[in-house]
Amino acid sequence: MKVLMHPIEIIAWFTCEGVPRPLRFKILYNNRATVIKVDKVIFKTEEKIAGNKMLIFRCQSVIDGRLRDFELKYEYSTCRWFLYKM
Repeated sequence: MKVLMHPIEIIAWFTCEGVPRPLRFKILYNNRATVIKVDKVIFKTEEKIAGNKMLIFRCQSVIDGRLRDFELKYEYSTCRWFLYKM
């Protein structure tokens, strides 16, 4: 997987405890907007980089007819989402 760290627009579902679950996201790449539905969340981990707490989601989706793995990051302090690896 290639590290990208692109900011993305996302639709997520939050539990009562405030834990997000990504549903689908839109990414602008090469002046083209693409919407990708998150088919499956394989696992979720938490990391802390330089005091910045983040959630990492390893996901799977069918993109262009192929099953692809990718990672999404959610930054707690700014409430921003990133496509981290693809």
